[in-house]
Amino acid sequence: NLFIISPKNRQEYKELQRRVKREVSKAKLKAYDELYTRLDTREGEKDLYRLARQRDRDGKDVQQVRVIKDREGRVLSSEESVQRRWKEYFEELMNEENEREKRVEGVNSVEQKVDKIRKDEVRKALKRMKSGKAVGPDDIPVEVWMCLGEAAVEFLTSLFNRVLKSERMPEEWRRSVLVPIFKNKGDMQSCSNYRGIKLMSHTMKLWERVVEAWLRKVVDICEQQYGFMPRKSTTDAIFALRILMEKYRDGQRELHCVFVDLEKAYDRVPREELWYCMRKSVVAEKYVRVVQDMYERSRTVVRCAVGQTEEFKVEVGLHQGSALSPFLFAIVMDQLSEEVRQESPWTMMFADDIVICSESREQVEENLERWRFALERRGMKVSGSKTEYMCVNEREGSGTVRLQGEEVKKVQEFKYLGSTVQSNGECGKEENISENQGEGVQDSGETGHAAWFRDSVTEEETGVRARGSRAEDVEVLFGSDKIGQD
Repeated sequence: NLFIISPKNRQEYKELQRRVKREVSKAKLKAYDELYTRLDTREGEKDLYRLARQRDRDGKDVQQVRVIKDREGRVLSSEESVQRRWKEYFEELMNEENEREKRVEGVNSVEQKVDKIRKDEVRKALKRMKSGKAVGPDDIPVEVWMCLGEAAVEFLTSLFNRVLKSERMPEEWRRSVLVPIFKNKGDMQSCSNYRGIKLMSHTMKLWERVVEAWLRKVVDICEQQYGFMPRKSTTDAIFALRILMEKYRDGQRELHCVFVDLEKAYDRVPREELWYCMRKSVVAEKYVRVVQDMYERSRTVVRCAVGQTEEFKVEVGLHQGSALSPFLFAIVMDQLSEEVRQESPWTMMFADDIVICSESREQVEENLERWRFALERRGMKVSGSKTEYMCVNEREGSGTVRLQGEEVKKVQEFKYLGSTVQSNGECGKEENISENQGEGVQDSGETGHAAWFRDSVTEEETGVRARGSRAEDVEVLFGSDKIGQD
């Protein structure tokens, strides 16, 4: 009988246990050896950063927060009330629009014939998709299309051409799931300390990739924009700013920098402004209507620790978690800043991270006010409490900068795109810098715009002599995608 425990059976069981433990130990050792070998490579830096973030999240046990506070600070414990609060918070956040002037000027639409989508365009879009990502409401991962190979390419090409012709995408693509992710600061029971990550259909994201590739061919974004641009990255922007600061430090002259923070930038983009900016950028009306269709009747639910909320509409802002949103945001910023931005590096943008530099406090204050007016009249709001001012190589007390009569916080150091810059012109400690914020990033510190900057900014332009200027090494750890913005 198999259920009789005899001395022989017990001995065999123990021997099998020992064999299993040995095999498991060997497998673990092999896996760890492979992991450590991979972590020592350039490609492994991304895995290292993900492991560190995962351990940090696991320690906080964020996903197990089953109680939340209402807007008055009272703790809600029942599942129904917690779900209701999450829905209330995100529905309000994603449907609130800032005040803005109504546009009186019109813009001509570009009515032109557009080519059909080709198979090679779909192949490229499919190659750019990453595997292992959380699926949207349709539960179809991109790996399905990857496994099907050419059959998938043929089917998707046909599907996307039907969508392009009709300017109507499948209704299932309009739905999404919003997952609150803790920002690792503040009260864990406060909804405002969570960033909403939107899970969308992977097939919809493929369609966005195809549209994005077409838009990039026809839209020229200004040189001051470093975010989500080919051959530009965080390191280029950091490098350019540091070299500028070095030159002024070595020349013993002041440099005034304002780091502008936009309030809920992605969530507050008025969609009418988006359509206007696309048309102003000479985008074919066919594709304007295609993008408009992506935002028609969009709706979402919040998935929290206690379940899923009721569905609600999203009628303001760009889609968080969208493959197309970063470039759409770049188009909006490009058009809205057209009359106020200066040449790089005096003005630099990385998506909604803006830095304005000038030789005088009065000039940088004037430029800040011009930026505020240009953005706020179109529905984008500058955060006075989070915008910060730094005077590099300050000789005497030069005062501070004001924004609408209020003093802007003056700092001695600022974390710019993950790298700390200091008012004495020195380099601070490095943080993990996510290269995925830019497209086509490069490995070297002195590349792209940074190399252009070192060659083009001369003594005559800055009025200082660079004596022994140097580029500090920037330690880069590749991070996971940044979908939401503060």
